[in-house]
Amino acid sequence: MPKVPAASADPAAPASYEAALEELEQLVARIESGQLPLEQLLAGYQRGATLLAFCRERLDAVENQIKVLDAGVLKAWTQA
Repeated sequence: MPKVPAASADPAAPASYEAALEELEQLVARIESGQLPLEQLLAGYQRGATLLAFCRERLDAVENQIKVLDAGVLKAWTQA
């Protein structure tokens, strides 16, 4: 019987920043409900930490791209 790669045992990486943020929001709501058993609470916390790191990495990457486009200077965001 062929071995299954370890990566497939882990939850899939989010398809996008928006997908990760949506999953994280749903996860926080379930955790805050207080209805999860301890084991699921721990697993949820771990998944949440993974999703948060994914979102932070994406935001950092976008910020770095903006710096490049703005000649190395990160400008303040203003709404017109």
